[in-house]
Amino acid sequence: MSSEKRMNVSTGTVWEPVVGYSRAVRVGNQIAVAGTTATAGDGSIVGIGDAAEQTRQILRNIENALECSGAGLADVVRTRIYVVDIGQWKAIGRVHGEVFADIRPAATMVEVRRLISDEILVEIEADAILA
Repeated sequence: MSSEKRMNVSTGTVWEPVVGYSRAVRVGNQIAVAGTTATAGDGSIVGIGDAAEQTRQILRNIENALECSGAGLADVVRTRIYVVDIGQWKAIGRVHGEVFADIRPAATMVEVRRLISDEILVEIEADAILA
């Protein structure tokens, strides 16, 4: 058993205790950020109908979770991008590329049949490692 202390990061959403998850979990120098959607602080969905704008909001939300974990976007080593329309890959990828231009984490993008809400077009997970 690891002696590394576990740190759970919550954003205070109603669903975290119901589903039993944390926005991010840090153990030692590793941080896993849960699947993140384009939600504002009040829980409303940002960028309805606009996959690029949703991606921008998601990456802001991921950055916030990382900062709460003592890390930043520069520490991201992997992203997993789930999209409901792979035809939007260029718009989504362009925003991902703007944010991670110099970081260049390993990345995967896959099309899924649906996400938790019909208004949500993109969901992203991230893994970070502190050097």
